[in-house]
Amino acid sequence: MSVECSEPNPGGLSGASGSDQCSLLTTSASWSLPRWRAYVAAAVLCYINLLNYMNWFIIAGVLLDVQKFFNISDSNAGLLQTVFIGCLLLSAPLFGYLGDRYNRKIILSFGILLWSGAGLSSSFIFSQYSWLFFLSRGAVGTGTASYSTIAPTVLGDLFVRDQRTRVLAIFYIFIPVGSGLGYVLGSVVTKLTGDWHWALRIMPCLEAVALILLIVLVPDPPRGAAEKLGEVASGAPRSSWCQDIRYLGRNWSFVWSTLGVTSMAFVTGALGFWAPKFLFEARVVHGLQLPCIKEPCSSQDSLIFGVLTVVTGIIGVILGAEASRRYKKVNPRAEPLICASSLFVAAPCLFLALILAPTVLLASYVFLALGELLLSCNWAVVTDILLSVVVPRCRGTAAALQITVGHILGDAGSPYLTGLISSTLRARRPDSYLQRFFSLQQSFLCCTFVIALGGGCFLLTALHLERDQAQAQAQAQQSATGIPASGDMDSDDLKRPHLSGSTEAP
Repeated sequence: MSVECSEPNPGGLSGASGSDQCSLLTTSASWSLPRWRAYVAAAVLCYINLLNYMNWFIIAGVLLDVQKFFNISDSNAGLLQTVFIGCLLLSAPLFGYLGDRYNRKIILSFGILLWSGAGLSSSFIFSQYSWLFFLSRGAVGTGTASYSTIAPTVLGDLFVRDQRTRVLAIFYIFIPVGSGLGYVLGSVVTKLTGDWHWALRIMPCLEAVALILLIVLVPDPPRGAAEKLGEVASGAPRSSWCQDIRYLGRNWSFVWSTLGVTSMAFVTGALGFWAPKFLFEARVVHGLQLPCIKEPCSSQDSLIFGVLTVVTGIIGVILGAEASRRYKKVNPRAEPLICASSLFVAAPCLFLALILAPTVLLASYVFLALGELLLSCNWAVVTDILLSVVVPRCRGTAAALQITVGHILGDAGSPYLTGLISSTLRARRPDSYLQRFFSLQQSFLCCTFVIALGGGCFLLTALHLERDQAQAQAQAQQSATGIPASGDMDSDDLKRPHLSGSTEAP
């Protein structure tokens, strides 16, 4: 698209500006993509997201075997996920900065190569080099950071409004589906081969296909292309990273929704890593399973939890996105209100799942499934909130900052903290399976309080949502018509009269 300038008047001016000013306001040439190509690109990104989250939880699916092979305790086993998430959060800001400024396909390709190579090499590490296995998980986390940060912004530049909501729903379905298939793949491959290492050797084959599809079928659209705003007016200065951070820090919808996402990450991190072992020990308490003395350990619980995660994830993401799409027609604050409601209901469901496990195992499974379903309702909705309240030029930075904060305060520490509390409680009690079970159960209880706090954060998001959406839209239009992109723009800036010109409304 281009900015339209009025005819010059006898004084040689065009409205309030001269011909040089009009030249400055000309945006880049219009960019378009056939609709079918956009959907093909979205399908490829969804497939890679599936593999991305399979990598996150494939180790959790074979955790008992990993502990036996490397002879590591619960606290150190939890540190595996902490190292993974820690490297992810440290590299996410870098990828967010690069993704807002450079070719996103190149960055995504690098990330896939890094995480697949690190995952494959980790399957050949000897048992005496457990520290090297920890480092390899960190390298996998660094690779996945590029995808988690940048891929949603590409979708945001390909689709808008209801189409964006639907596509993000499908994209985020693959968080629980990929997580669940990570458990399933680890469980099934270990059972078929008798060696958990083969689960890590199959993934690179799937990831090689993903890399080829990304290079061939996925474009790198201009930032803001879906809103028809262009990237930034020609000649306008690009805001610095510090300006973008200051802008995001004053965007209260972004701040509170990020804290809400953090609470979700804390709970899903602890639950995703330790739930299979919790269910295994619950079945031992009920006499349905013998204790694991040597590897390979029973992987039935990883398989069950994986299937639960896949099924509840698909249903939850679809329900959340569709409820958001419909409710927005009558209430513009629908998205954060749906997130808050789901978390407030998820908290007692998870609490009952933990409390009922030693007495009524079936009821525990039911409430655990309900809790996972309610958590899954929010994955697509929170990204839709981010894309609607943040200007296109710094969405990559916003996604990176949300990932960083969410992981630092969320799932970077929750698996380790849960394992540490469990090990501490176990050290004070006789080493029986009943006491081991109760130690892990009690270490999980803090998750129910954290998830309720997350619901409160989303209620606060609802208070600021409409104002921040209006400011983001106005600022994006100003950037497209030649107003310098600045992270310091406030509400007064948004109300000032601007140079004559018109843009195509999104």
